[in-house]
Amino acid sequence: MKALIQRVREARVEVAGEVVGAIGPGLLVLVCAEPQDSPATSARLLSKLLKLRIFSDAQGKMNRSLNDMEGGLLLVSQFTLAADCQGGNRPSFSAAAPPDQARTLFADLLQQARTQHPHVATGVFGADMQVHLVNDGPVTIPLNL
Repeated sequence: MKALIQRVREARVEVAGEVVGAIGPGLLVLVCAEPQDSPATSARLLSKLLKLRIFSDAQGKMNRSLNDMEGGLLLVSQFTLAADCQGGNRPSFSAAAPPDQARTLFADLLQQARTQHPHVATGVFGADMQVHLVNDGPVTIPLNL
């Protein structure tokens, strides 16, 4: 799985003008499933997201995790993270998992997240979404598992 992690002060996802998911301080994570991914990959990603120490402690050092600060987790499926732009001006997305597999893997990640973390929100898989965020820092971290 590929993920783009953004530490945010707040974030929300809208579909057709309606807010479908929102969080306050926490992580907005754009997620792309790849063909070789499995539920074990989702579990590893979730573990990393919950434990990644990228929030400031009392001394201003990145030393606290999402679990430590009890922040929100907004998960958004985004197949375009698999874009390959080497061959020309139109990206290829052939490295992304097929839609049915990606939907299953994303649903598994979401289910695991909701059982392990109290503040989880999401967008709508496959929908045309508008993602609004206030990046905190800014802190943006790409992750490939």
